This record gives sequence, C-alpha cells and structure tokens, in this order.
Amino acid sequence: MTMVRTLMSGASRCAMAGALLFLGACTVGPDWHEPTPVLPAIFSPPVGESAASQVDGADIDPAWWTIFDDAELSSLERRVASTNLDVAEATARLAESRAERRMVGADQYPSTNANASYARERASPNGVLSLLGTTQQQSTATIANGSPGFGPTSLPGSSGAAPFDLWQYGFDASWELDLWGRVRRAVEAAGAAVDATADLRRGVLVSALAETARDYLQLRGVQAQIAITRQNLDIATHSLSMTQLRLANGATTNLDVANAAAQVSAVQAGLPALQKQEAQLVNALSFLLGAPPRTLAAELATPKPIPPVPPRIPVGLPSELARQRPDIRSAEARLHEATADIGVAVADFYPRITLGGSFDIQALQFSGLGSWESQQYGLGPSISLPIFEGGRLHGALELRKAQQKQAAIIYQRTVLQAWHEVDDALTAYNAAQNQRSQWLDAVRQNRIALATAQSQYAQGAIDFLNVLTIQNQLLSVERALVQADTDTDIALASLYKALGGGWQSDFPIEAVDAGGRRGAAIGPPSASDMAGALAADRSER
Repeated sequence: MTMVRTLMSGASRCAMAGALLFLGACTVGPDWHEPTPVLPAIFSPPVGESAASQVDGADIDPAWWTIFDDAELSSLERRVASTNLDVAEATARLAESRAERRMVGADQYPSTNANASYARERASPNGVLSLLGTTQQQSTATIANGSPGFGPTSLPGSSGAAPFDLWQYGFDASWELDLWGRVRRAVEAAGAAVDATADLRRGVLVSALAETARDYLQLRGVQAQIAITRQNLDIATHSLSMTQLRLANGATTNLDVANAAAQVSAVQAGLPALQKQEAQLVNALSFLLGAPPRTLAAELATPKPIPPVPPRIPVGLPSELARQRPDIRSAEARLHEATADIGVAVADFYPRITLGGSFDIQALQFSGLGSWESQQYGLGPSISLPIFEGGRLHGALELRKAQQKQAAIIYQRTVLQAWHEVDDALTAYNAAQNQRSQWLDAVRQNRIALATAQSQYAQGAIDFLNVLTIQNQLLSVERALVQADTDTDIALASLYKALGGGWQSDFPIEAVDAGGRRGAAIGPPSASDMAGALAADRSER
C-alpha cells in the first residue's frame, strides 16, 4: 500500500496519464536555491583606539600583496600558484572530481557495445533439449550445409549430439529513460561536487599566498633584528673601548671593563639564534615554492626594510565575503550537492524503464557470417519497479535529507566563522599599529637616554652600570619595535586571508561550468536564511 500511495503521489507530480516517453522534463526532489548568508551591511570598527591606517569599503585588488609595494614579495607570490605542491595536489583532486562527473554524465546517453564470439559447443541428450522427446533410434540430423544437426539425437552407443561451431558478431545498445530526473539529479550533484573541489583548490591557494607573505615579512623582520643586534654590538664594543681607556687613565676599575666585556658577549650571543631563524624562513619560502632547501638563499640574502602599511586599506563590503571566501563557496556547493542527492533518492522509488536492442550475425560456419540471412535482432523496453526493499529506499531518502541538513549547518557555521575571522583580523591589525606607536616612542626616548648616559659617564658623573642598564633597555625596545613592525604587516596579510582574496587571477570562475551550480539551471536565490529554508520534506516526492 505504501508503494501504491508513492506511485499515486508521483502520478500527480508528473502527469503519468499518457506516454511515459514524453515525461523527460519531470524531475523529482527539491530544487536548488542559492542561500542568502547572514552578514552585516558594513564591517564594525575595530575594538580599541583607532590607529593611523584604516580600512574602507573599496574593492579588493586580487593581488592584495602589492599593497606592500615590495617587488620581491610580488615575485614570490606570482610563483606560488604554479609551483606550490599543495596547490598541485588540489589541482589533481579537481581533475579527479571532473572525471567522476563525466562518468556520472555518461548515464544520460545510450550505451552501445560491439561484440564478436566463437564457440565450439555440444548439446547434452540428458539436458533441457531431452524434453523434445527423442528416441534411441539411429537418426541423422543434417542441415543444408551438411553439418550434424543440433539437438539430442544421436547414433546408438554415442554419448550425445555431435559438436558444432557457432560464429557470431554484432552490437547491442541500451538507454535508461530518465523519466523522473534521477540521472539529471545525479549529474547536478556531481557538478556541484566539482564546484566544491574547485573552491577547495582556491582555498589552498589563498592559504599558500598568505603563508608566503607571512614568512617573507617575518624574514625581513628577522633580518632587521640582526641589523639592530649588530648596531648594538658596535655600541657595546665602543663602550668597552671607552672603559678600557678610562681604566688606563685610572678613572675607573676593572669592574666596569668586565661589565662592558660581558655586554659585548651577551649581544653577540643573540646573533646565532637570529641567523638560525633567517635560514629556517628562507627554507620555508623555498618549500612553499616547491624547491629544495636554500634555493632562495642567494635571492633573499640582501636585507630589505620591513614594508610599511598604507594609510587606507580596501576590504570591500561584507556582502561580498560569501563570493570571495573559497570555504564559504565550497560549503555552498556541498549544500547544493546534498540537495540534488535527495532527488536521486526520491527517483529510486519510481519505475526505471530501459530501452534495449541488439543486432547480430550468427552462423554455424565461418563462411555464413557474410550472409544477410544469418541476421538476428531483438528490440524492446524493460521496466524495473521496486516493490519490497526492506526499508532500504526509505532509509536512503532519510539519509540524504539528514546529510542536506548537516550541509546547511556547515554552511551557516562557515559563514559565521568567516565573519568572526574578519572581525578578529581587523582588531588585530588595529592593535598591532597602536602597539607599534608605543614602541616607537620608547625607542626614541631610550636613544636619548643612552646618549645622555654615555656623555655623563665620559665626564665621570655616573658609573658604568647606568650606561649598561640603558643600553640593554635600548636593545630590548628596538627589537620590540621591529617585531611590532613585522606583526603589523602580518596582521594585514592575515586580514586579506580572512577576506578570501588572491585566487581570482589564477583560478577564475569559468563563465559556464558544465553541470555545476553556475552551469545548471537553478532557481532564483532564496530571500531567507538557510536556517529556516532547509525543509527538504516540502518536495520529498
């Protein structure tokens, strides 16, 4: 009775009152509507005191790293898409997904096969052919060409009919009439899977671009710290020379000389760790470009200043975030795929009608294969109707509906996470700038203090311990300032990663992606949020 009600419901949807061959336009299951993500009209101002460099709603340049105005960084970024191994792996996964879609799409077309065979056969007199009622009389069955006849007749004492040759060649074809849209829904789902994989590849590229910028900026920061350390080493060496001169003149003691020598050694001790960091960052950049260790050592050996940030930072509008972030785009495609899979599950409740046909040439002699009289053929439809499946079809449908709801939740979570990441990145960028301003003032004051202390020590007004203390403070705040400069640049790179930029030039969206959400005929965008628009039961059948 359940199946009868199912078929009656399907009849009301598809108008099964006439010829089934003309119902190809009927597609069961829910239709896809693009979701409308919940996002603010504008990005909220960052938490804390506003810094000098601020964001605005201007369009984002896909090559966002050019905002640093660093030719070396731009060169590295241009090479990432073509040489990064993670991107290459993601490209291979995309080719795999497209091949799977082609396999699914093949079900839309007739399947034809050519065949040829030869067999040496012999019939059993005690088998099925014995039902013909033969006797044990001596009989001779012949055909026109003189070969032994086919059947259980046999000579006395023999063990059955004589063997014979069977030659055959021909072709056969079959085609499932997609009356309920099962194949079309499967192709739609496979196309959405291609879209999801393509956006995953874009996401890998965005991460690689951001990581390249982060490592490069850190490298310039470490090189700046090495330069500062060497400058402070010069200062410490000068102080040591001054104390030694004062000792020679009897104006100080060995204590000041020992303290000054210890300061020189302490500053020198910081260099190996910084040089190790520099080498590791060069190797990290080499790895991102798919190159062996130290490949970029010569290219990046010359230190360059840490790039300054511009006064205005274009970040676009929040409404564009869902189109820019590859993870949101991929989650949307997975939701599309899950929605189409419901249609496949619903179509399994309906009959499958397949047209089949064959044409063969068959002969008992090889010479007969060229004769038109040796032809045989068959043509006709077949129908398969599920009657009892032990709840398998209903379970499959419930599974697909649950998977669609899960995909909707993942989509919502991805959008919300993106919003949080952008907001956090805006706050981090603003805070890094404010912190840099404080360290810049601290460096300025410490340099004045050190110059004053050195002058007073030369005049004998203070002891060397005061000079040593101020010199250590200057080294510390100068390193902190360099780190603040680096952190500000890295915060800006993280902001653009959160915005999802950088993939548009290398992996643009195709005008028509066959079978995908941009190539398939879909309904207009829904005006409601996906949280309340995922009732797939509305069109279960």
